[in-house]
Amino acid sequence: MRRFLLAIAILLSASAGPALAAPTCQDVNGSVARCGTPGAMPLGWKLPDEEYDRRQAALGNDTDPHALLHAIILVASLLAIIALLPDFDGRSDVDWDEQEGDGRRRR
Repeated sequence: MRRFLLAIAILLSASAGPALAAPTCQDVNGSVARCGTPGAMPLGWKLPDEEYDRRQAALGNDTDPHALLHAIILVASLLAIIALLPDFDGRSDVDWDEQEGDGRRRR
């Protein structure tokens, strides 16, 4: 039964078509804007590459190496904490604590 459901899921996902999205436009600064809104340029208009590079350099959107290092350390520490968790699959009785009423049975 599981193989049958897996085969159906694979067939359905393979037969699905790509999702179509609405086109996006740019504003005068070269940022992405919704087409038809105030400040949006016509569809297909693109800021020249030299002007775009100049504006990006003026914004100073450089990546801070210390922030990148802190992000890597954070992700590594979270993964280390997850790796240190005790094994638990819930299959054996020793994985579970005694529940209310387990020790005595009513007849």
